[in-house]
Amino acid sequence: MSAAEQRSAAEAPVGVARLLAGVRADGRPVSAHEHLRLYGLLQPPGPELISQLQSSGLRGRGGGAFPAGDKLAAVAAQHRRPVIVVNATEGEPASSKDRALLRLVPHLVLDGAAAVASALGARKVIVAVAEGRAAGERSVLTAALKERRERLDWQIASITDGFVAGEETALINTLNGKAGKPSVKPPYPFERGVGGAPTLVQNAETLAHVALIARFGSRWFRSLGTEAEPGTALVTVSGVVARPGVYEIELGMRVSELLLQAGGATEPLSASLVGGYFGGWTRDPNHRLTAAAGLGAGVVVAFPANACGVRESARVTRFLADESAGQCGPCVHGLAALASGLEQVAHAQGRDQRDRLERWASQVTARGACRHPDGVSRFVLSTLEAFEDEFTLHLRKGRCSGRDRIVLPTGRAGR
Repeated sequence: MSAAEQRSAAEAPVGVARLLAGVRADGRPVSAHEHLRLYGLLQPPGPELISQLQSSGLRGRGGGAFPAGDKLAAVAAQHRRPVIVVNATEGEPASSKDRALLRLVPHLVLDGAAAVASALGARKVIVAVAEGRAAGERSVLTAALKERRERLDWQIASITDGFVAGEETALINTLNGKAGKPSVKPPYPFERGVGGAPTLVQNAETLAHVALIARFGSRWFRSLGTEAEPGTALVTVSGVVARPGVYEIELGMRVSELLLQAGGATEPLSASLVGGYFGGWTRDPNHRLTAAAGLGAGVVVAFPANACGVRESARVTRFLADESAGQCGPCVHGLAALASGLEQVAHAQGRDQRDRLERWASQVTARGACRHPDGVSRFVLSTLEAFEDEFTLHLRKGRCSGRDRIVLPTGRAGR
């Protein structure tokens, strides 16, 4: 098929399935030929891609929700040849959307990386994946890169597993041969990153959206979603649903609608965790899924009514405290205190623990070397609100209405 035929044959995806439109029923990765037949040839864009992304309203899908076009503009303003880093480390234990993209539609992610490289004049692209969680994805990427013809220096980097390993400054430190711990900003990655060069660190899903916006335009992208938060997003749905997995949704969808799309809840629910472990709990089935509403890294966990939300939240908070980079007081001491406090409540100890937890959470917020303490404190405060009745039962009667049941993943054996 010629390039002209590829362009004429491809039409913009209709409906919500945009990123997942080409997924094969047999689960095999989409080949370069299949990818071109579905989406058409991507002409290397110039700097105009920046304004196109800004008008599209695309926000980062890795959890920070920073405007994608503004991020490119900051790199371009350095007027030096940059490096592009595809962040597919996905340290959030409840998320698997980025790995699904790499495993099923790798060329969509690679197209997005190639597009921003062209727009910014970059020659090197590094695809960063988790060392222990993405062995299959690395092999798919290696095969996909052999099918491509861009004159780019493509590299696949294996990053040590860890919740904070994918934080952009921690990732850059790893790529520079240093300890994979977050750094105080400034300098920001767009100022000095890999090898001292301006560096664009962008989430894998975000780049997949870039690949489609570069082809079909910002108006097409904005035809779904809300005015404030246009487009679609990938969400990993787990917990007590009939069909757990990765779903593509229109931003603004209700939690209840997404759970129905996943086959519906298989048990009565007490709450849903939205946004992962830096997100929060909601009991509202009409809660709308947007970045402003805490969609974060694209996670929804349907939590069963007969599980103990206090114990599960205590277990996750301990996991998050242990995942600290250990380089600032709010993380080392504050998160350990929050984890211990929740554990005491889970074991019906310390009647004044709720007030302490609220105070400690406020004390660690915005005081860390990175945003890890902020995310943990947000999770803890959300737990106090969503499971208030359970807290009361634990502290006053030494019990709760749920049982000790593991629902939330941490990536640890048996946990």
